[in-house]
Amino acid sequence: MNQIRSLSETPVTALRGVGPKRAERLARLGIESVQDLLFHLPLRYQDRTRVVPLGALRPGDEAVCEGEVEHVEIRFGRRRSLLVHLNDGSGRILLRFFHFSAAQKNALRKETRLRCFGEVRNGPAGLELIHPEYRPVTTADAVADERSLTPIYPTTEGMHQLGWRELTAQALELLERGALEELLPPHCLKGRDRLSLAEALRQLHRPPAGTSVEAMAAARHPARRRLAFEELVAHQLSLREARRTLKALEAPPLRGDGALRRRLRQALPFRLTAAQERVLRELQADMAARRPMLRLVQGDVGSGKTVVAALAALQAVEAGFQAAFMAPTELLAEQHLRNLRRWCEPLGLRVGWLGGRTQGGARRQVLAALAEGSLPLVVGTQALFQKEVAFARLGLAIVDEQHRFGVHQRLALRDKGAGAGLVPHQLIMTATPIPRSLAMTAYADLDLSVIDELPPGRKPVQTALVSDRRRDQVIERVRAACAAGRQAYWVCTLIEESESLQCQAAEETARQLSETLDGVRVGLVHGRLKAREKEAVMARFKSGAIDLLVATTVIEVGVDVPNASLMIIENPERLGLAQLHQLRGRVGRGGAESHCVLLYHPPLGETARARLAVMRETTDGFRIAQKDLELRGPGEILGVRQAGEMQFRVADLVRDQPLLEEAREAADWLLVHAPERVAPLIRRWLGGATRYAQA
Repeated sequence: MNQIRSLSETPVTALRGVGPKRAERLARLGIESVQDLLFHLPLRYQDRTRVVPLGALRPGDEAVCEGEVEHVEIRFGRRRSLLVHLNDGSGRILLRFFHFSAAQKNALRKETRLRCFGEVRNGPAGLELIHPEYRPVTTADAVADERSLTPIYPTTEGMHQLGWRELTAQALELLERGALEELLPPHCLKGRDRLSLAEALRQLHRPPAGTSVEAMAAARHPARRRLAFEELVAHQLSLREARRTLKALEAPPLRGDGALRRRLRQALPFRLTAAQERVLRELQADMAARRPMLRLVQGDVGSGKTVVAALAALQAVEAGFQAAFMAPTELLAEQHLRNLRRWCEPLGLRVGWLGGRTQGGARRQVLAALAEGSLPLVVGTQALFQKEVAFARLGLAIVDEQHRFGVHQRLALRDKGAGAGLVPHQLIMTATPIPRSLAMTAYADLDLSVIDELPPGRKPVQTALVSDRRRDQVIERVRAACAAGRQAYWVCTLIEESESLQCQAAEETARQLSETLDGVRVGLVHGRLKAREKEAVMARFKSGAIDLLVATTVIEVGVDVPNASLMIIENPERLGLAQLHQLRGRVGRGGAESHCVLLYHPPLGETARARLAVMRETTDGFRIAQKDLELRGPGEILGVRQAGEMQFRVADLVRDQPLLEEAREAADWLLVHAPERVAPLIRRWLGGATRYAQA
């Protein structure tokens, strides 16, 4: 093995036993250099460092044991098997092999001493090891115990654990020669036992005998924390680089004279909350600058984000620019369209619509008006990304529920630009409360504003957890609410019957409720309805022509029916807390006392019960999101696409929350004092992954 200047530049083909075929297999896991191999860490460990007496073995143990062969037999039954009876004086165990050869049987002669490793199981006649690893030993042999825990690596087809151990042993030999660059300065490692990177890697690949397997599995080991910290720093740096790249661009300063905003404020039937006013001041200052705004506005369900976005859009229009408002679903986009038209058309401003089904002359008309600049405001879905959509002077891009879009889609909207080398300001909104620890990591490239105050008069929704054995009582509650002139939702988690998930289908539920509830007008909406059919049902529900709306989670966002004061959610144990919170936010939007019934299917597991208890105890979206983060991980909160950008090798955003603030400080220090280390750190941990969410 000829050593090259750095392990990050040493190809894995420099290791013994890595030819083209094995190199290709390693590349499938993103391993191209020796450094990559060292950062391919074990999933778990086996303790083979001591021999356990047979009499001390218990079912479920993974252990090394040793004994003398008493008897060998082939048993014929449903499956032919080779049985080897082992005894060490303290107890007996049976080795069972379903796949074996005559040579293997002949080698396992009586009185042969074997050392074995495997998982202990209960068998028909006592403890067994199924297909254990084994080797013959003699009492005279000084067969040393293993000197370290045995690592078990994540693998791919054609790569076996013995091969991984051989390759990592070679990589660790090279590491001894000091060819891995230490990229974090010593003062940043305070509090992490001052482990060097090389020492941390050695301990993780070969934990010394006596190290607790449980501690390694729970990631409490200082070596793992050392690497988790460096990985968090690398992720912070990747997002800071994205932000720096964006801020190097220029945006049009959008100041405006305030006339349109004053007129809208005067026409609103409510006063803005102090939180809305604070966020508006932050947006106004950002948009008046030449650096592109990149701001995330978080606000719980019903906190009034849309009117804040509308006022920001008017600031852009006052300055002579266009604003685009994009949402992930037609349902949500149409809700924004109705609000913006209600607020802006009385001001003499036309609001355009561009959805997936906008076709023919209507589409050509909107495209022409955007291109010539005569259409100041447009609302749409992913259709706004399409190549043929061109803006004359796009000054502000507003993206709602941004985590439902992929990075490239958001970049496509940004690149439509304001012309003359300018990029638009970006306002990103979410009704999904994101815990601060997660926002610090996932959105380090964004400025963050929080609307943390609900409009006056909003009453918290009362939530009850009810077994579906009391379904008839719940149906009667719906009857009473509708008889009193209120409206209700009945939310199902699936469209079609599925026995495996034991979920009531929306279509079947709607039919049953229509038959049971005489005089109650029942509507049905789900994702497989055509858009026009869905829109018609929603319009009838909003107008009061439907009393009870049976729906799937398609109504999670975008429906505003103040008269709806009761929601039933079936099988809530199937949904995440954030999604349940969004659904619950559809009621309680009027002045009446509102209720949400979580109709679960017993028995509930411990985790499901803990999750649903949180919904009953609080309506605070941020507290709910923190619990969701602890129970389900960041992917559930950020959405599937964003989760793809949030994968960590070692770090865990819940477990490692105490490290996040220090990781931010270390990233800040490196950017100022050691910028030459930034790119190598990002490469080491993120490789070729593009996490630059400049959108």
